Amino acid sequence: MKYVNTSVEKKDAMALVTGQPVYTDDLAPKDCLIVKLLRSPHAHALIEEIDTQAAFKVPGIACILTYQDVPQDRFTFAGQTYPELSPYDRLILDQRVRFVGDAVAIVAGENEKAVDKALKLIKVKYQVLEAVLDFHEAKDNSIVIHPEDNWESRVPVGADNKRNLCAAREESSGDVEAVLKTCKYTVDRTYHTKANQQAMMETFRSYTYLDHFGRMNVVTSTQVPFHVRRILGRALGIGASNVRVIKPRIGGGFGAKQTSVTEVYPALVTLKTKKPAKLVYSRYESQICSSPRHEMEVRVRLGADEHGILKAMDIHTLSNTGAYGEHGPTTVGLSGHKPLGLYGKKEAYRFTYEVVYTNRMSAGAYRGYGATQGIFAVESAVDELAHEMGMDPVKFRELNLSREGDPFLGYDGCPVVTSCTLDKCVEKAKEMIGWDEKYPVKDMGNGKVRAVGAALAMQGSSIAGVDIGGAEVKLGEDGSYTLNLGATDMGTGCDTILSQMAADILETDIDNIIAFGVDTDVSPYDSGSYASATTYVTGMAVTDACQKLRAQIQKLGAEMLEKTPEEVDFDGKVVYELDGDRKVTLEEIAVKGTCGNNVNLQASATRSSKISPPPFMVGMAEVEIDKETGSLELLDYVAVVDCGTPINPNLARVQTEGGIGQGIGMALYEDIQYNEKGQLRNNSFMQYKIPTRQDVGKIRVEFAPSYEKSHPFGAKSIGEIVINTPCPAIANAVDHAVGVRIREMPITAEKIAMELLKRQENK
Repeated sequence: MKYVNTSVEKKDAMALVTGQPVYTDDLAPKDCLIVKLLRSPHAHALIEEIDTQAAFKVPGIACILTYQDVPQDRFTFAGQTYPELSPYDRLILDQRVRFVGDAVAIVAGENEKAVDKALKLIKVKYQVLEAVLDFHEAKDNSIVIHPEDNWESRVPVGADNKRNLCAAREESSGDVEAVLKTCKYTVDRTYHTKANQQAMMETFRSYTYLDHFGRMNVVTSTQVPFHVRRILGRALGIGASNVRVIKPRIGGGFGAKQTSVTEVYPALVTLKTKKPAKLVYSRYESQICSSPRHEMEVRVRLGADEHGILKAMDIHTLSNTGAYGEHGPTTVGLSGHKPLGLYGKKEAYRFTYEVVYTNRMSAGAYRGYGATQGIFAVESAVDELAHEMGMDPVKFRELNLSREGDPFLGYDGCPVVTSCTLDKCVEKAKEMIGWDEKYPVKDMGNGKVRAVGAALAMQGSSIAGVDIGGAEVKLGEDGSYTLNLGATDMGTGCDTILSQMAADILETDIDNIIAFGVDTDVSPYDSGSYASATTYVTGMAVTDACQKLRAQIQKLGAEMLEKTPEEVDFDGKVVYELDGDRKVTLEEIAVKGTCGNNVNLQASATRSSKISPPPFMVGMAEVEIDKETGSLELLDYVAVVDCGTPINPNLARVQTEGGIGQGIGMALYEDIQYNEKGQLRNNSFMQYKIPTRQDVGKIRVEFAPSYEKSHPFGAKSIGEIVINTPCPAIANAVDHAVGVRIREMPITAEKIAMELLKRQENK
């Protein structure tokens, strides 16, 4: 292999650093209509009257739409494979508004000034209703957030809109209660994570136009072009066949753009006016009405015997889906399945969950997709259990962690651990951070202490039996290859990684591979860039397509040499006789492919997987805390990852560093706050703090490769797992440093100081 497992420069690297990439807003025509939304000031209300007459008189206004002007079939914004597990609970505009920021009216005009003026002139009379803001109080509340009769859950996920339930389930193996009673050591703890924002650089944006056939064309910053096509076809009532979605370069997504946040609004304007239209969210809108991480409260009960063997695990998750159910039934599953799969010696486990509606901003997908919340809880509880036993928490993990060949208890997608170097990850991380020398704590003088903490994580590689990857490759007249993909490169470098695989199969230079972005009219179907699927599943499809094309090239070359395919071979440049000196070049074969032959020099492939082999990771943090003030400094963070064969080690490293940075933000800075009226206080980057490069300390990344036999190059995913360890690792380090256990993110100096003060007062 020339390119796989090599740090090839990203195909678009120079274009990125020189400002050349074309994003959605760059492509929108200058004369397209500007679309903005009037938003609800109330957390829960019914629109009694809406007067748009004065707004319509503003010069330049082309269209104002209210709930009376939209289709009445409900749908979901969730970008998931059909049939979606998320309930159909949305209208484009609804008479009932369900959170502060919910859409009330769509205004489109020739310029932004006119639209802003018109928005101020719309008069709305609301019947303000009592809101459900606390997700602990949502289930079976007398206030029903979705009382409508046409609410629909198409898949049995335990949903009941009349009980404010978006999903509910219980699964188990063995008798958890009986096993817990036999355990010498047990813990029972509850942990809380908030609705963090993805905070990608490019906010949500879409522009739409009708082509000369009258079909809806949508250019949008999305991770899921094919799902957006289906969603818009249903929401607009025109069918998916009348929608074309084009994905240009994306300025970050991290899961936010797995939800169809903006596309439907300019599309409806275009249908009504027949004119191009665009909607670009401000940062304010991206903060108050987007698709953040699900707030979750996770209760964990663990039991171990006197030898330190983990015998039982009981997880209950309460998840807050907000006003609508996008990704509600699916994110919650990962909060249990991923941490359950980390430890393979359990005799019994139980995982239960409830996902509830509230009058807060609707949640969605965010890197980690529920595993982040569950792993924070379980890996914190594992530390607490180890402390109950008086055992080094890393030693406890080493005794219990999953190993290759072990059964996967409670994990969907793999009956056994097919590839795993988690034990080697632990060993290498310990060495990198100096665990044995630094655990549990060192007094640095002047009231400061230093300590280390650790956490394990796993994720998946696609959704087993669901996700599909598609690829098409064809040979051009000049001997170059066009790789047509349905997967979305959102800055992660998947176009480069998939080109590396293609170049090795076809034995050509990577610069000879032209990767083509997503256009749903011409690209092969692909589920999209989410669920850590691209390298694994789409990589399989690329490999299959390239192998098919290689065989076709060899067949045509053989015909040109008057041989059978078995009598020749292909080395990437020429097809040559095995028993002679004659040969034909790739360029000659390419030209022949355009004239009088019956061999099609292009191939496509579609792949899915019955298993979802997980990557594994160990993260360890070193912190310094001032015991007088509670202030915390993250000194060092080390990570060791098993992602199978890293296709591009540099891109894998950057993915890991970026995910850790986001995890550090969740652990230390991102503090979502609502007031008593349901208004989000953190509506800009002035209030919603994310870490800069100076705030994340030193991040060091290494790999402990395994070889995943189900993938042609031995690869697994890396995109999501890398965000999962910072929260528990840092929380564990804080506990080791000052004996303060923080069970709600983020960890702040105030929380540490107040706990230390309480301890002094109780002495």
